[in-house]
Amino acid sequence: MKYRGILLLLVCMVLSVYLPAQLMAPKTTFTHADTLRGTINENRKGWDLLHYDLLVEPNIAEKTIQGKNTITYKVTEPFTQMQIDLQQPLIVDSVTGANNLRINFSRDNNICLVNQEAASVGITAELTIYYHGKPTEATRPPWDGGLVWKKDDKGNAWVATACQGLGASVWWPCKDHQSDEPDKGMTIKIVAPDTLSAVSNGRLVNTTNLENGRKMWTWQVKNPINSYGVTMNIGKYAHWTDTISGEDGKLGMQYWVLEYNLKKAQKQFDQAKTMLHTFEYWFGKYPFYEDSYKLVETPFLGMEHQSAIAYGNHYENGYLGTDLSGTGWGMKWDFIIIHESGHEWFGNNITTNDVADMWVHESFTNYSETLYTETLFGKEAGNDYNLGTRQRIRNDKNIIGPYGVNKEGSGDMYYKGGNMLQLIRHSINNDSLFRNILRGLNKTFYHKTVTSQQVEAYISQESKMDFSTVFDQYLRTTNIPVLEYYVRKNKVLYYRWTNCVEGFSLSLALAKGDQQARLAPSSHWQKRSFDKTLKAVWSPSEIINNYYINLKKTTKSPKL
Repeated sequence: MKYRGILLLLVCMVLSVYLPAQLMAPKTTFTHADTLRGTINENRKGWDLLHYDLLVEPNIAEKTIQGKNTITYKVTEPFTQMQIDLQQPLIVDSVTGANNLRINFSRDNNICLVNQEAASVGITAELTIYYHGKPTEATRPPWDGGLVWKKDDKGNAWVATACQGLGASVWWPCKDHQSDEPDKGMTIKIVAPDTLSAVSNGRLVNTTNLENGRKMWTWQVKNPINSYGVTMNIGKYAHWTDTISGEDGKLGMQYWVLEYNLKKAQKQFDQAKTMLHTFEYWFGKYPFYEDSYKLVETPFLGMEHQSAIAYGNHYENGYLGTDLSGTGWGMKWDFIIIHESGHEWFGNNITTNDVADMWVHESFTNYSETLYTETLFGKEAGNDYNLGTRQRIRNDKNIIGPYGVNKEGSGDMYYKGGNMLQLIRHSINNDSLFRNILRGLNKTFYHKTVTSQQVEAYISQESKMDFSTVFDQYLRTTNIPVLEYYVRKNKVLYYRWTNCVEGFSLSLALAKGDQQARLAPSSHWQKRSFDKTLKAVWSPSEIINNYYINLKKTTKSPKL
């Protein structure tokens, strides 16, 4: 590996505190509000989202918003109240149903409980929530989210949203839970000063001039969309369009950047084409052809807003000009373009039901960086990059968090998760099969919400290798498996797993040139002949490079 020196590593270590930081403040105890936010309770489970029609108008000078959201839903089981999420201090003005009739409601913390008469199962209905107020302002977006009110370098207003973790209900009323996405997409109308542009998800349907120097921008999303992936961006934007020929035909591409950044954006964003072709190769077709692919410049680093990726990496390669892997390979491409776009497959196409399982979003997307590096610069470069990120693993707590309270697990879901996928790939030892598994995940769970168990089971099933204890080890504990070994008289190899979950089973594929061997250690000492083939492929340093494990060479011959 080519490391860039001690100074760079120190800078990377400092940055690592921020990049994988959880998008919600750490908690050890949970409140009634956490449960309301994180659980599919009786007021959420009886209705299935079909469509959102959101209209929002910010008052930029006062940092307030007003608007309404019409929710179309299907009744799946009887209920008498509906939970609509809208975080304080935003205020619900009124709720209306059919024929614009007002519906009684009450507030409980950050939710609105809307009274409903028992509806017949199977019917489609709608209600509209009118609201206004001064939403939470982001203090350190995207990690501490909310509304972002900034000015660009020319003094023009620049507004954006960053709400993953905190929740979309920080700026618009919705069913703010990842398990339910509107099956028929969403319409987003944004009213802004007519001197600025308002950009959101999907495709621009039209613009309408309004009185008092205002303009309404109407965007349409045809695919299901997770609530935190919905975005509002207002600024002095320039834009251009392009296309690529992808797996599902012609894919439209849109770019919205501050006017004075147009030239450097046109150069830097050319990476998006290579990225899309690369990820379609590994993951399958881009999941949102109807809604196009879009990069939007924002006053914060970035976010995986569906079909409208937030970009704030200052038009330079790396992560804010730094290589997060410390190997040099991360400076060959723009981190935000690659990483946040990877979420179109893992996070937006495949979305977890509960944020506790967010490793599915972040681990696969972290690994997309390895795959991108490999595709451009070769497999050794990809392996180098992946190994370099290992320095950032903290093993502070489990990657999978507590369920039902809107709480993620450890930030290790990034680097440790990416290294876990790397060791699974090496264990499978068949890149064609591994690629088919990645593509199969995106096809099988296309536009669906999932559990960790579903993803884990799919990988084991398709690989025909049981990785259940591997997932338990890396996702549900902080212990790193230790492969203990002893070579007796250069003729016999003894080996076993320690520091691992009960029944831990990770088969190690070892190779050098045409020589191949496989070890299947257990928690009990095993032995095998240290023959010519095994000697040729036995390399403790290579094992460490390919598998995120620890090695321990014992000094005494084990007793079987």
